[in-house]
Amino acid sequence: MTRSAEERITARREEIVDACEKLYQTKSFKEVAIKEIGEVTTFTRTSVYNYFQTKEEIFLGLLKREYDLWVCDLERIIEDHESMTNDGIADSLAKSLEPRVRLLKLVSMNLYDMEDNSRLENIVELKTAYKKSMNAVGDILAKFRPDLSSDRRLNFVFVFFPFVLGVYPYAFSTEKQIEAMKLAGFDLKKRPTLYELVYNCARQMLESL
Repeated sequence: MTRSAEERITARREEIVDACEKLYQTKSFKEVAIKEIGEVTTFTRTSVYNYFQTKEEIFLGLLKREYDLWVCDLERIIEDHESMTNDGIADSLAKSLEPRVRLLKLVSMNLYDMEDNSRLENIVELKTAYKKSMNAVGDILAKFRPDLSSDRRLNFVFVFFPFVLGVYPYAFSTEKQIEAMKLAGFDLKKRPTLYELVYNCARQMLESL
């Protein structure tokens, strides 16, 4: 395959993912269909199947993009600081996830559906991006907490990432969920933000290492 052909395929795939991202801003995962995604692109709907076999594969591509963006933010933390306290590390991790609400929503609510209806090679691409994000967090600890052994850094990563994968529902709720929580007696005035949830988790874990 020539370089121009590869670039054209990459551009088409990115356009399809862009269309999916646009629709996902106003529709749920279940509501978005390949037909709608095709209507947002500049080429025919049937052409979408030349690049993705299912809508889940398209969403998987969107999630991979979100991980790639997060990795860039994590690497920037390392580049922009010479030293950092536990408070600074926790603050930086929390701030790095604030723009990644789409990532948190997808992994919390739709990951199993996306992977179950996608080809292995697409899942491998996602897992590779996911692994890079884990490595980037580990690199942050290696630089700013050099006192930690590799095992302790790994322990942090393997506790922090499951927390991240499930944090979305605690930070964001539908109107129906909010009404149900009010009727169930929840004090919603004390409900923490996404930043507070991530910061408090990371800070407490760092202090315990």
